[in-house]
Amino acid sequence: MAKGPRIVAELGRPETPDETAARKAESSRVHREAQNTRNLIAALIVTIGVVLVIVLAVPRGEPPAREPIDVSAVAERVGAAEGRTLIVPDAPPSWQVNAASIEGDVPRAWTIVYVDETWFVRVAQGLDADPAWPARVLSGAGPDGTVEVDGVTWDRYDIADPSRAGNITGALSTQVGPDTVLIYGKADDATLEEVAAAVSPEVRELQEETE
Repeated sequence: MAKGPRIVAELGRPETPDETAARKAESSRVHREAQNTRNLIAALIVTIGVVLVIVLAVPRGEPPAREPIDVSAVAERVGAAEGRTLIVPDAPPSWQVNAASIEGDVPRAWTIVYVDETWFVRVAQGLDADPAWPARVLSGAGPDGTVEVDGVTWDRYDIADPSRAGNITGALSTQVGPDTVLIYGKADDATLEEVAAAVSPEVRELQEETE
């Protein structure tokens, strides 16, 4: 027995063919949207799972330790190329060496960067440096006194505004023949003088050679 047209309660009559087609089309649309939403959620779950697998698969652990810098070996090699004896401070093991190289252009400067837990200091030997070189490095700061460390007289610089001087808070400098040795960094006076004491034996030796 054939089934009669569907009676729509809201209309109180059988729905027309156009209404039946519209109802079915709307039902199909709702079904497709629900299916697309489910597919999207499934795809997101799969993507997150893949990311987690990749993250968990990446080896953890500390990066390999950087090879320590042999300041004496670098100084010997660079000094031979420059035709100059370069200073090598007698630094304690607790001073980490971050760099040891020739920097700058005029003058070229043999520079060693030391760091500790609370400070950093550069020991720079300006090769044939002119008298104004320390002031240029220290953003215009001039000496405001002297201090003697282990038989070497150093000019002392008090940096009034460290923010304008690359975070440098103090410095010491002395002349070594045609060169100038400049010790500067973010450190208190006691630390700067400790670094100067490590440098002074070689400074004295070079001063005697050039007298």
